[in-house]
Amino acid sequence: MNDNAYLSTERLGFWSDRPVLVTGCTGFLGSWLTMTLVDAGSAVVGLIRDEVPFSQLRRSGYDERIAIARGDITDYACVERVLAEYEIDTVFHLAAQTIVPIGNRAPLSTFESNIKGTWTLLEAARRSPKISRVVVASSDKAYGVHETLPYTEDAPLQGCYPYDVSKTCADLIARAYFVTYQAPVAVTRCANLYGGGDLNWSRIFPGTIRSVILGERPIVRSDGTMMRDYLYVQDAVRAYLTLAEQMGRPEVQGEAFNFGMDDPKSVLEIVQAIITVSGRTDLEPVVLDNAPNEIQAQYLDSHKAKRVLGWKPAYSFGIGIEETLAWYRDYLTLSDPDRA
Repeated sequence: MNDNAYLSTERLGFWSDRPVLVTGCTGFLGSWLTMTLVDAGSAVVGLIRDEVPFSQLRRSGYDERIAIARGDITDYACVERVLAEYEIDTVFHLAAQTIVPIGNRAPLSTFESNIKGTWTLLEAARRSPKISRVVVASSDKAYGVHETLPYTEDAPLQGCYPYDVSKTCADLIARAYFVTYQAPVAVTRCANLYGGGDLNWSRIFPGTIRSVILGERPIVRSDGTMMRDYLYVQDAVRAYLTLAEQMGRPEVQGEAFNFGMDDPKSVLEIVQAIITVSGRTDLEPVVLDNAPNEIQAQYLDSHKAKRVLGWKPAYSFGIGIEETLAWYRDYLTLSDPDRA
């Protein structure tokens, strides 16, 4: 079930009947954001390239409550048509290749979707008279390696590895469209997201949770010391909506905002927290120490979002893990009825 207790009357009034395009609507964050927009009364259009039958959007049935446009985010004619024919007012641009190891193995497809997809979307939006706001999804990875942490929004963007570089480029392209054309754009830089619906089992959260539910030892690809900040997906949805709602303010438009918990943890701390909440304290992680081309420490300072937007996380880390475990237990039970 989607958690929409925070959809206040004011928020419902803002989004009701508003034509919204969500690129990447079948992704992890895209699914939850699309579901929330539908509940808020928006006229949502999803741009979908590939069928994703196991996505949260499909699993929830919300794919039947939106208009679906078939096409690729890098196809300018397709994006222009969708913006025009659906009279789109607001765009959440989430379409991307989001897996770091895939970026290392297949940099060209990562650059194509993450970089070309961003300039294609922004150019089409620039030429559309109906567009009033575009929220572009960047990442904490856009900052690259810095000796001084946490990252603040004025830190240089200097990604080195393929995925990181793709996010650095997308971020800078968004800034260029604002400065050059006064395009109504703003950028999110979120911490690592977790929550139900992420079926990329190579990631630490879904992989560890699946292991503990199945009674298997969790696998840690790295040496376990890498430091990251983790944000519950429902808090990320709130971040995107809050940013979009305030883009009429001059101190918001054209700006980038960090969204995180401001509480970095090591990979082994994450794994141990999941083990503890699950009650499977008999399961010791297997540490492979094999994660090349990944940054040792990355975490954000979110004070700008709190100061300017009034946003802050609503979920503690413990509650987020509990809700995430509950989602995966339900999912894995439905996938394997013999486990019920």
